[in-house]
Amino acid sequence: MTPLIRLLACLVLAACALSARAQMTIEVSGAGARQYPIAVTSFPGEAALPESLTAIVRADLERSGLFRIVDASGVSPVPTESSQVRFADWTARNAEFLAIGVVAPAPDGRLTVRIRLVDVVKQAELASFAFTLAPALTRVTAHRAADEIYEKITGEKGFFNTKIAYVKKSGARFDLIVADYDGQNEQSALTSREPIISPEWSPDGSRLAYVSFENRKPQIWVHEIYTSRRTLIGNFRGSNSAPVWAPNGRELAVVLTLSGASQIYVVPATGGEPRRLTTSAAIDTEPAYSPDGGTLYFTSDRGGGPQIYRMPAVGGDARRVTFKGTYNVSPKPSPDGKTLAYVTRNNGQFQVATLDLATGQELVLTDTVKDESPSFSPNGKMILYATEIAGRGVLAAVSVDGRVKQRLSVSAADAREPAWGPFAK
Repeated sequence: MTPLIRLLACLVLAACALSARAQMTIEVSGAGARQYPIAVTSFPGEAALPESLTAIVRADLERSGLFRIVDASGVSPVPTESSQVRFADWTARNAEFLAIGVVAPAPDGRLTVRIRLVDVVKQAELASFAFTLAPALTRVTAHRAADEIYEKITGEKGFFNTKIAYVKKSGARFDLIVADYDGQNEQSALTSREPIISPEWSPDGSRLAYVSFENRKPQIWVHEIYTSRRTLIGNFRGSNSAPVWAPNGRELAVVLTLSGASQIYVVPATGGEPRRLTTSAAIDTEPAYSPDGGTLYFTSDRGGGPQIYRMPAVGGDARRVTFKGTYNVSPKPSPDGKTLAYVTRNNGQFQVATLDLATGQELVLTDTVKDESPSFSPNGKMILYATEIAGRGVLAAVSVDGRVKQRLSVSAADAREPAWGPFAK
């Protein structure tokens, strides 16, 4: 079943048994063109935390594919200040960077984590930062620390302290899941006996839009993450599907069948009358805004087969964007607006590809065969997507150069429809 047909028909997601409380595991293969060798020592005092903060930091950096974790064991005493670092120890281990730190009690009963990032080659402190936390926030703090390290070394913002949303199914139960980027700390935002599809994050990360069949027809809802308050914004005659937020956060582009065929409309995020944007006799679906909000990309079969088009976000003439192959769907612009991710049919296989919008260069990134729902990390360096392995839906991620591949899976679970959230506010 192709991704476009599945979306347009709004079919029920494939059923597989899973544990509703299962956590994801991540398998990583490949490496970036440039890997930074870094050692992260175990921080004295972190035994007071419910889990190892340094283990989470190491895992975050390693999963990015841009860092090679250097063994930090066996060094005594463990340095906690830059002045205590014996650079010969780390040069001998071929480390270029070193993260050291300490966990200490804070006056208010919480804990303080102080971290120093050292450039071993230059023998100088590169950065220092501190966090005050309750033990329950260990994972969040570790992700924030990994983000700081990632940014200081690469010059790019890290994505470790971000959220993902996806749909998983167990028997007749559908759950809309919100979790950390690595699949941990999962929470069910909505449970239903009817399908849930197409979750999309608001620009500020406080809301999710999605399609639910709970009232026996596809309807579009806006769900506030922290209050669980829901607003029905798409309950028009026929099908209501494929919501996507405008960058201003005040409206959404949606797909309605008010005129018979699927066409693209805009509706207020608080609900209201739709305003039509496309007026073709074809199927127009899967809208996606450019980051500046000026352009709307979408999938259409107006040329005879499904291809990607773009038009002004207020409506107007549409121009075709994809020309290679006979099947290109599910457009998602990168955060900088320079690249378009989408699903292409490549030798009979449905795979994630990217298009450089300036040069027209296309690149197939994945080696899986039933890919769907690509979604960029907020820093634009990774793409999260759904695929099928051994008949089971799993989530996966790939770097934008195709070198690093991750597979996120839950034992005996079916996971679909991923969406990567924005940077934490």
